[in-house]
Amino acid sequence: MKISIGLPTALPGTPASIFVPWAQKAEQAGFAALGTIGRTVYDSYDELVVLAACAAVTSKIRLATTVLIAPPRETVLLAKQAASLQGISNGRFTLGLGVGWREDDFTVVGADWSKRGVTLEKQIQRMHKIWQDREIGPTVQPPELLLGGAAPAALERAGRLADAYMAGPFDTDEVIKYRDRVAEFAQKAQRAVPRFLTSRYFALGDPTAIDKNIQRYFQVAGPEAIRQARANVLETPDDIRRIVAEHQAAGSDELCLWVQSANLEQIDRLAEVVF
Repeated sequence: MKISIGLPTALPGTPASIFVPWAQKAEQAGFAALGTIGRTVYDSYDELVVLAACAAVTSKIRLATTVLIAPPRETVLLAKQAASLQGISNGRFTLGLGVGWREDDFTVVGADWSKRGVTLEKQIQRMHKIWQDREIGPTVQPPELLLGGAAPAALERAGRLADAYMAGPFDTDEVIKYRDRVAEFAQKAQRAVPRFLTSRYFALGDPTAIDKNIQRYFQVAGPEAIRQARANVLETPDDIRRIVAEHQAAGSDELCLWVQSANLEQIDRLAEVVF
């Protein structure tokens, strides 16, 4: 099982100067990919812009949006941006897409929250045609398409359309359930079972940062959501070893550990545990 590490793009107050050394250090440490969490109405960096900067200073590590909220974005431009990043990175880009859970990310750009699933499906179809026709954007091999989500419709869509599926930071038994459902839908569609990725939040030795970042990100969902999210953050080497073993046993091809502390030391600390 491969191990990936998140970029702190969605941690409020993160200095822009951290991303280039973060990418270089993560590549040197041996992580498989850099993952991002996308939001619009938030103190965060645009993930495609950050990944383009990371592509310029690395040569091996994959670059992935895990995931980018697609329906609020204009489809043709998104397709061109994805193809451009695929070209700049020499084929190392994974375009992870989802519908998100915050209505304000849609309202701010005038997108229809109520039709987000239908919109995402139309976007995927349109982007595939753009990449196939090669009339817009650079002529490159299309990026790997990753889909996330846990709703029945999201699992069906992943099985039918995705090259890879990412389960959210859920308990392992839930992750297995989602994996099996996606595989069933893929088989029903007579296509290859998508590559299976899992995810968890982590921060080693920095509980203050965890408290602050989890509170800020999940505050709109209420106290119970904050409590549950906080309880699921991996804080010790033993926590991480346990989850790595569980997810490997569950058949995960890749585990992405999203960081909750914008400190470069987190890369070395995590590498010491997982490699």
